[in-house]
Amino acid sequence: MVSKNQIKLITSLVQKKYRKEHQLFIAEGTKVIQELLQSNFELEHLYITKPLFTDVSDSKKIMVSDSDLKKITALTTANDCLAVFRIPNEKQIENNGLIVALDDIRDPGNLGTIIRLCDWFGITQIVCSEQTVDVYNPKVVQATMGSIGRVNISYIELETYLANTKKEVFGTFMDGENIYKTQLPTSGVIVLGNEANGISKIIEEKVTQKIAIPRFGNLQLTESLNVATATAIVLSEFKRLER
Repeated sequence: MVSKNQIKLITSLVQKKYRKEHQLFIAEGTKVIQELLQSNFELEHLYITKPLFTDVSDSKKIMVSDSDLKKITALTTANDCLAVFRIPNEKQIENNGLIVALDDIRDPGNLGTIIRLCDWFGITQIVCSEQTVDVYNPKVVQATMGSIGRVNISYIELETYLANTKKEVFGTFMDGENIYKTQLPTSGVIVLGNEANGISKIIEEKVTQKIAIPRFGNLQLTESLNVATATAIVLSEFKRLER
């Protein structure tokens, strides 16, 4: 059974200020939780509606009813398990190889998908502007499908970071150079911008090479690509010659 205090704490973790206050975040679903259990995240409590995760200490597991799980879930439809993990201390930025830089990404689903894409393409470092959605937002965690445990995400003053990096800085723009005709390196920073406004002017000034995904449609009327979709294409092209 879940106590009223537990319900109050867990439901409060939907909001960033309470995640920061308690240094806790939630994850839901067997797949996501199992991935996080295999990472360096420290499990606080695990709420389950049926026998699951036999390798987890019983002292960490709490058996609850379906109705109790519905009281604490952040999902529209409750799953069969919910875990509370401790937010770790932010790690030092890893400046090796390719780095993805996010300028004011606001949609949790987009951030989660970008993290998953970085994991897929072997990119271990994402640097985010301070305005970018919180990585421990429940919707972000869910969208990563566990990749959050394998990619280092840092929140920084992005303008300063780009001004000081010794790497070439690539930015995605509609009027950039055709990415399929560009000689791409195996090391650099790839900047992706806000869903509605793209890369901000202040960050654009730090970009050393503008790249674009060309439109192939006859009418040429599509305004832009979803940022997560664009990320998939850009990372695929950067990584293509490494195989």
